[in-house]
Amino acid sequence: MITKLNNKAVANVTSIPVALGDMVLVSSATASSSASIEFSLGNYKEYKFFFVNIHPSVDSAIFEMNFSTDNGSNYNVTKTSTSFGARNREDGNNAYADLSYDSGRDLAQSTSNQALISRNEMGFSNDDNLCGSLNLFNASSNIFVKHFIANTSFVVASYAPANINNFTAGYANTTSALTNIKFQMSSGNIDAGKILMFGIN
Repeated sequence: MITKLNNKAVANVTSIPVALGDMVLVSSATASSSASIEFSLGNYKEYKFFFVNIHPSVDSAIFEMNFSTDNGSNYNVTKTSTSFGARNREDGNNAYADLSYDSGRDLAQSTSNQALISRNEMGFSNDDNLCGSLNLFNASSNIFVKHFIANTSFVVASYAPANINNFTAGYANTTSALTNIKFQMSSGNIDAGKILMFGIN
C-alpha cells in the first residue's frame, strides 16, 4: 500500500492518512526572536514535534525543553534522562569524529531544563541551524511516568564547522498529567525556525 502526504513539505503538512495512525497537526509556531515557544498538551497517546531550521540568536546556545503540570505556571517537572551523539567536522579531521555518551547533558531526578543537544553548543552563523524531532508518550496519564525520545542534527559552535547527530531519551517522573511543553535556548532567543506539534492516537 502506498500512502501519500497531502503536501510534499513536512512544514506544510496538515494531516497524515489514517493508515499511518491518525497523525494530525495539532499546532505549530514560527519563532521570531522568541524567548520561548510553548504548546498546550491534551489527550493524544503520543505527540510528535518536528524542529525545522531552529536558529539561535547567540553563539554557543543549547536548545532545551521542559514540562508543566499546572497549565504553564511552572516548568519544573522532575526528569531522568540520557544522551549521546556522533560528531564529524567539515574538514574530516578524524580527531574530532567520534561517537560519545554525554553525561554532562543527563538529568538525574532534576527539574532543570532538558538539553536536546549533546556535547557542544549550537553555532549561530547565518546558515547554522538545528533540525530534528521529539516523541512524547501518554502525556495525559495519571498513572504512569511520561517517556520522551529526541533526535536532533545541528551545527556546532566555535572552533570549526561540524555536525552532531544527537539522541536524547528519558522520562518525566510524575504521575500528574503534563499540560504544557516549552522550548527555549539556554541563552538568548530562538531567532528563527518552526516547531510543529502532531498528535497520534
